[in-house]
Amino acid sequence: MLQINGPFWEVPLGRKDGKISLASDADTLLPSPFFNFSSLKQNFASLGLTTKDLVVLLGSHTIGQGHCFVFQSRLYNFSGRGDTDPSLSPSYAAFLKTKCTPNPNDTQSVVPLDRITPRVFDENYYVMVSQNKGLFHSDAALLTNRATKSYIYQQIKTKRSTFAQDFSVSMSKMIKLGVLTGYQGEVRKTCGAVNT
Repeated sequence: MLQINGPFWEVPLGRKDGKISLASDADTLLPSPFFNFSSLKQNFASLGLTTKDLVVLLGSHTIGQGHCFVFQSRLYNFSGRGDTDPSLSPSYAAFLKTKCTPNPNDTQSVVPLDRITPRVFDENYYVMVSQNKGLFHSDAALLTNRATKSYIYQQIKTKRSTFAQDFSVSMSKMIKLGVLTGYQGEVRKTCGAVNT
């Protein structure tokens, strides 16, 4: 609290959020899990982020879960003929089929993005991708570009990974995008809801 000539004025601290949230904004700004590499690169470049930022920030898939319906076509109908994505490890595809049904209405089933250490922020997402076990099409796309593929192998083959440091740099760049200042937006008391 900061006292200004009598009454107490609460000074909110934190990042400002907009007062309106639209799902369409997320669809426009966030990279789709269905993107190929050139679409990923274009999406990140439109935000002023580099190819290195792209591969580093997708490394955040080392934690979290993916809904089966998002990658279901990779398992059951990749080319429209009931086939499996050939870029997906056959053993991993078989495992995923034990967790995910071909039912397009199943919006509840999830699997870890990083099966090795699903609750640890580490380089194992890159291990998964290098073994053709990236869950989303956009994860697999990282192996189709020389620079991103090189970064992946650099993180898993060396004793001193730079991922944590690289992530802090790329994340710092990303959080500076579209910052609201002055009277724009508000610091929310509850992050998932506008202030009342």
